[in-house]
Amino acid sequence: MKEILVISGKGGTGKTSLVACFASLAPNALVADCDVDAADLHLVLNPRLKSSQDFFGGKKARIIAEYCTNCGICFDLCRFDAVIKNSHTGNPDLPDFSIDNIGCEGCGVCAHFCPDDAIILEQPKCGDLYLSETRFGPFVHAKLGIAAENSGKLVANVRKLARETAQKSSADYIIIDGPPGIGCPVISSITGVDIVVIVTEPTVSGLSDLKRVEKLLRHFAIPATVCINKYDINTAVTKEIIEYCDNNQIAVLGMIPYDNTFTKAQIQGVSILQYTVGGLPGRVISIWENLLKVISEQIGAAK
Repeated sequence: MKEILVISGKGGTGKTSLVACFASLAPNALVADCDVDAADLHLVLNPRLKSSQDFFGGKKARIIAEYCTNCGICFDLCRFDAVIKNSHTGNPDLPDFSIDNIGCEGCGVCAHFCPDDAIILEQPKCGDLYLSETRFGPFVHAKLGIAAENSGKLVANVRKLARETAQKSSADYIIIDGPPGIGCPVISSITGVDIVVIVTEPTVSGLSDLKRVEKLLRHFAIPATVCINKYDINTAVTKEIIEYCDNNQIAVLGMIPYDNTFTKAQIQGVSILQYTVGGLPGRVISIWENLLKVISEQIGAAK
């Protein structure tokens, strides 16, 4: 079983559209969406929910009003300004202090130093983890709550469920739609995958983002490949991207021209392969075939 991850240096490069195409091309595959902060692969795959799990991330402080003596120690010690001093306007029964759940980092300082044991740390629900079925096979995805944290931990849960489900169904591939950037969710997404496809655009920031992501993959010794989307909007930068890849032994799987047909396909809830025929689908199919060749070469080199 091979795990293929598609990521990008920033959002909006077209990685989700590419993953939807890979899902339709890969035989006996499971698809996972690890972009839990802004999951949207379900818009194209139209999943049928089979099961869901609550996700609990970090802890949050809560003041027990009946125990609180309004000493204000928590207010003075909180370095995140998450303890709010209430005005009591219109509600005389309101305690002097309360906790801002969005600002609270769950460090526990307020609970540790409270002389009246009036503060406890709780683990609130931060999101949902889903197992669904699509026209292409099983689909593992998730949704992080508004302003919730620990997206890296939720990504790890998505990966774990995806592997368990793939093993049960004897899947040949796990195709992962990863988050953009180089932060914690990305690191959680790339851990243990077999190969990564970086989707980039021919812009100055696109080239810079590509270099940052490739450097991260190199640090973790994970093979990288590149797909250049909208390559025709700036052919000079496209040439720079190809030169960078050549100099760093990174395979360029293919290039896709700018075409709003991708947007039209998304609006219809399908991939470009189900929406139209001709040049665009042919390019995507070529990218998938080139990716399989790279994977095959890796297997041969490992032997």
